[in-house]
Amino acid sequence: MQETRLDTARIRAARRVIDPIFLDTPLYRCEALETGLGCTVSIKLETANPIRSFKARGTEVVANLLADSGSRVAVCASAGNLGQALAWSGRSRGIDVTVVASRFATVAKLDRIRALGARLELVDGDHETARERAAAIAHYDGIRLVEDSLDIETCEGAATIGLELMDTAPAFDTVLIALGGGALATGVGHVVKALAPGVEVICVQPLGAPAMTYSWRQRRVVTTDSTNTIADGVAGRYPIPAVLNDLLPVADDAVLVQEASIIAGMRMLLTHAGLIVEPSAALGIAAILEDPDRFADRHVVTIVCGSNVDVDVYQHWVGAAPVRRS
Repeated sequence: MQETRLDTARIRAARRVIDPIFLDTPLYRCEALETGLGCTVSIKLETANPIRSFKARGTEVVANLLADSGSRVAVCASAGNLGQALAWSGRSRGIDVTVVASRFATVAKLDRIRALGARLELVDGDHETARERAAAIAHYDGIRLVEDSLDIETCEGAATIGLELMDTAPAFDTVLIALGGGALATGVGHVVKALAPGVEVICVQPLGAPAMTYSWRQRRVVTTDSTNTIADGVAGRYPIPAVLNDLLPVADDAVLVQEASIIAGMRMLLTHAGLIVEPSAALGIAAILEDPDRFADRHVVTIVCGSNVDVDVYQHWVGAAPVRRS
């Protein structure tokens, strides 16, 4: 494997500082999905925790280091899930957390950040605007800026999911990973390629937020002027160079999926698996729906990475007429 910021020994050590409530999430074969998808499908369910996403694996590592160093103040930008996770991890360690988010972020995520005791600052614009504001707060107040994916702890915390896949999954051929900032993809991808190099690691991103996929394909940072996707958790415009460098050696492919396929994936997970998921968590299913021949007869693991949605908006999405492939 090419040089990377991630370290397998540190990833194993991360498990010891992560609250066990976020570890060993369910992993199971979901036969009810398989008839419609044409392949064996196993689900790694990262919604079965108090934050309802994988993000707390990383913030637990970050907050533990902050507490050990005596630092008691931190700020982050978030589309919602990282903010909840840092608020949770900070609260248990006496860390004062500020979260900067777009005022257009999912209301349920914003409400939960407040409920967890973090200070929430809303900005006009998208997640990149929130990142700029969080960086300014950190600079002027002299406090720790927690940057998802750039902070290696967020990647190595997420990578513990990969350890669990390797420890408990039956043999599988492919893992489908939602791609946004890159913490989940680089972390899990690193472990999978280190321990089972023959498994194909495929990253999945919405067609309406393609910056990291374009960057992976061109092997250089590619930015976009805007995003247009319901999958707000992966809707970044400015890939981080160091994270792209970590992704290049571990991802076998990066694919883009349409919004209709994301919605169809959410509906399938509800109907056949009984799971309410946010759009980012359905990206793996969307990838199979769009290219069933590629995955035919394979054993695919998909990481269901979050379930924080506004109920009314969710019902609008999954209540629509079923999507038909042309």
